[in-house]
Amino acid sequence: MHIDGFEILSDPTRRLVVEALRHGEQQVSDIVAQAGIHQSGVSRHLRILHEAGFVARRPDGQRRLYRLQAAPFRELDAWLAPYRGLWEARLDRFGAALEKRRKARGITHKEKRT
Repeated sequence: MHIDGFEILSDPTRRLVVEALRHGEQQVSDIVAQAGIHQSGVSRHLRILHEAGFVARRPDGQRRLYRLQAAPFRELDAWLAPYRGLWEARLDRFGAALEKRRKARGITHKEKRT
């Protein structure tokens, strides 16, 4: 990826555009309706997403249809994969500690009853 994907997706408006395209190919007017952004803004952000490779466009008569491209998202996912393991391990340890604490409290409650 020539452009930093995280930088491209850091803009909240571009994330709205991406979210609108998540369900498939759409024309600009459909994205405008879903994202609640003016057409000029949607067009500008689509251009940026297209130049960065996140979005493909194809002509369909007078319309231009846009769709997400998988490759940049795969690259981001691959970069995040080692960190995902780190967080999953931390969450597993946290869950184990909570379970241990819950069990310890259960034993304490039983001891208090007798």
